[in-house]
Amino acid sequence: MKNKIIIDVVSDVVCPWCAIGYKRLEQAITEMGIQDQIALEWQPFQLNPNMPAEGQDVEEHITEKYGSTPEQQKESQERMTEFGAELGFKFDYFKGMRMANTFDAHVLLTYAKEQGKQTELKLRLLNAFFGEHKDVSDRAILKQELEAIGLNVTEAFSVLDNKEMRTKVKSEEEYWKSLGVNSVPTVVFNRKSAVNGAQPVAVYKKILTDILAS
Repeated sequence: MKNKIIIDVVSDVVCPWCAIGYKRLEQAITEMGIQDQIALEWQPFQLNPNMPAEGQDVEEHITEKYGSTPEQQKESQERMTEFGAELGFKFDYFKGMRMANTFDAHVLLTYAKEQGKQTELKLRLLNAFFGEHKDVSDRAILKQELEAIGLNVTEAFSVLDNKEMRTKVKSEEEYWKSLGVNSVPTVVFNRKSAVNGAQPVAVYKKILTDILAS
């Protein structure tokens, strides 16, 4: 039996291109019929590690961080919405949408990995933020999403406030940064090669085909 292809997806739950990139990668894997040959893990990256607990208006945040005008942002959001629709992922941008602090989400994703439900939780959080007008820093929302995929909320929340676990997640984030990851999504294959950004399905297929042939 061949070794599985290990894929690390370094990303954040408030990163639209991370949703698009993953869905394209998923499509490539499905079309190739190699689901049983893939071992995928999500790795933590905070786009905004200093985001306050109350968050920040998305339009204001993007203007501050990237210098984008409201018109440019609208155009970008429309493009992402189209890309998402092609992949079965819903983007529903709205006036007053707020950027969220995502550290708690990353801690829970580490817990979910240990329970074998990391991808389920990641997709729930991405959908909650981009498609359901939910604040993914709100612990009541996080509780709902844990329940939605059948995870033990009491156990998960005890992990959430565990200092060792929080330190572990910070260390993991620093580890990927130390390897040069400074933008997301970054998709790493077998810890040997990586691609940045939401690549087309064909690119992921080419990479996977080359790895399988090697």
